Amino acid sequence: MNLNRRHCIVLTANLAGIGIYGNAAATASPPARPANTILVVGDSLSAEYGLKRGTGWVALLEQQLQKEKIQAAVVNASISGDTTSGGRARLAALLTQHRPTLVVIELGGNDALRGLPLNLTRDNLLAMTRLAQKSGASVLLLGMQMPPNYGRDYGLRFSRMYADVAKITQAALVPFFLKGMADASDSMVWFQADRIHPTEEAQARMLGNVWPTLKKGLK
Repeated sequence: MNLNRRHCIVLTANLAGIGIYGNAAATASPPARPANTILVVGDSLSAEYGLKRGTGWVALLEQQLQKEKIQAAVVNASISGDTTSGGRARLAALLTQHRPTLVVIELGGNDALRGLPLNLTRDNLLAMTRLAQKSGASVLLLGMQMPPNYGRDYGLRFSRMYADVAKITQAALVPFFLKGMADASDSMVWFQADRIHPTEEAQARMLGNVWPTLKKGLK
């Protein structure tokens, strides 16, 4: 094959471009895995229901991590309307796919709204927590409380359910995710017209309730 100098230059450039000469793209190491991967498994409270994308508390969490220069990836696997049964059914696949170091479980409210048995909700939360811990992840449970119209006895048993699961599994717990909003004298200011889902302005408060405990679970 007879090549003049110009052709040799072009051929060399092309070969280098596909990696034969060990270009940087071919030899560079893959990007380092973040020290933490946070998996949030929740319902509409974490899925930005009724909000502009990127304004929910999970998005604010990502901003908080960047602000404090904490290396962490955040995976929001929350689905509006999800129950603990739904979360339990999909958790194993999420753990395999994302290999989180911390799992935040924000579920249970829809179980109560649908009148599901407390024992079922408790068993699901317990199973999810144990499965996440078995995978090597720490767990943070976000507790909920029911409105007074559900009855005092039911409300107490519902809120204690999260504390019981946390105690049994030694998981971290935020006793009431919506503290300072749902229990405030001006509570309706913090909720959308449906009186169930927090407003955009409430999201920073929600993160404020979660952040101190969540930060302790990071490497």
